[in-house]
Amino acid sequence: MSGQTRRRGAALEEAILRAAAEELAESGYAGLTMDRVAARAGTNKNALYRRWPNRLALGVAAYRRLARDIAPPDTGTLRGDALELLRQANRHWSSPLGGVLRELLVAAGGSGELLAELREHSGEALAAPWLAILERAAARGEIAAEMPHPRVVTVAIVLLRNEFVVRGVPSAPDEVLAEIVDEVYLPLLRSR
Repeated sequence: MSGQTRRRGAALEEAILRAAAEELAESGYAGLTMDRVAARAGTNKNALYRRWPNRLALGVAAYRRLARDIAPPDTGTLRGDALELLRQANRHWSSPLGGVLRELLVAAGGSGELLAELREHSGEALAAPWLAILERAAARGEIAAEMPHPRVVTVAIVLLRNEFVVRGVPSAPDEVLAEIVDEVYLPLLRSR
């Protein structure tokens, strides 16, 4: 042996996730293979399969490593904050990493568990920044103090995701983002 210690546990898992994230970033989900990840991580495929049952599960874990949380903007108005959150999501979903997310969503179609993991970074569970802007809007008196139903909180991001997943747009025009905010989100929040 070349004096290198064999990695185990967390160190090996970290090496595998780093390798998988690099492969995703370079080749997308379509180019992600267990062989290439194992080679890049300096391990064998069995080490991958002991931790992730298949390529899709590994792809989801690698994507989650790459994805960044969205910090809630503070423009001073609910409209401005909601529009900026949609713009941030639009930029992400229009990026190469967003392309990976769309590929993973399609591939995970029948797997409820993997879809739940992806939703944490694709819209529905991104409620935290939306709740933050709604709390500030309530404090300013723009909307009622009572927090709306969770589906109402995230309806704007779900509508944007629909543009990408259902309509297949490469990027949503700013006019569509403004329509989502002005014609759906704000009226829905203010009608409560």
